[in-house]
Amino acid sequence: MRATVGDRLVQHGRVVGQHDQVSEVVEVMGTEGHPPYRVRFPDGHEAVMSPGPDCEVRHLDKEK
Repeated sequence: MRATVGDRLVQHGRVVGQHDQVSEVVEVMGTEGHPPYRVRFPDGHEAVMSPGPDCEVRHLDKEK
């Protein structure tokens, strides 16, 4: 998994009725785009994440 600043990190819900959580990558802390990432959620909360298999990166250039 590789990401750059501005990409979206989507963590899929693992339980029926649980919504996906979408955050924006604000810092890549690993080397060459690898985790961990500092992400910002829509409510302004920031966290450091090392995404698991329930996550996907949506690259900024592909969303346009």
